[in-house]
Amino acid sequence: MNEKKFFAITASLVNSNDVTKKIGTLQEKLLHRIIKHYFENDISYHEIKIGPFYADILKEKEIVEIQTRSFNKLRKKLDFFLPNYRVTIVYPIPHIKWLYWIDENTGEISSKRKSPKKGTIYDAIFELYKINPYLNHPNLRICLLLMNMEEYRYLNGWSTDKKRGSSRYNRIPTELIDEVYFNSPFDYQAFLPSNLPLHFTSKDYQQLSPINQRKAQIALKILTDLECVIRVGKQKNLIIYQKNKQDR
Repeated sequence: MNEKKFFAITASLVNSNDVTKKIGTLQEKLLHRIIKHYFENDISYHEIKIGPFYADILKEKEIVEIQTRSFNKLRKKLDFFLPNYRVTIVYPIPHIKWLYWIDENTGEISSKRKSPKKGTIYDAIFELYKINPYLNHPNLRICLLLMNMEEYRYLNGWSTDKKRGSSRYNRIPTELIDEVYFNSPFDYQAFLPSNLPLHFTSKDYQQLSPINQRKAQIALKILTDLECVIRVGKQKNLIIYQKNKQDR
């Protein structure tokens, strides 16, 4: 992790794309562009065509794909890329987020407000599940970027205050907090809390993790498929799990 490099790239690109004066004019989202330059500042390696697809970054048989959402859209790319290239999927997660609201009619931007939610690596679970069959591929690794950011949203939602169901305009990172890499299936044990008992259910897992029951069940599905946990029995209608300590 290189915080100074990240800050310098962010400052440069934000200054050249003043979002407070160019609402609605940006083509490539700033968050995507900043991350792309952070991983490779030489634009000659950006947006390289490989067969029917474009890679965000291609350098010496290494591909970097920056995906801010909708991992299901990656499946066809992964089918094409993984047999011949090492692929890193980068997924940004807002750690601390400040919200700005944009009036579509006047272009006026509200003062910022801090979101009560604090992001963690567990926010990637739903997206990871969309590419679950690929996670154990030897040519695939995942990088979760935790960062503080500012988010601009249009006041065009369906609720009375127009915030619920609103569309997002842009996100601007302000600080890089952490980079978490998953280079092999065993690395996904990072999603297992250290204080889990030897045998546990999805309910135990949910209570010790910052997630709800549905997300806990999905996480355990992923971890079971990756053999990070194994099923060792049942307790009424709940499956009993155990962390797999096998060295790999």
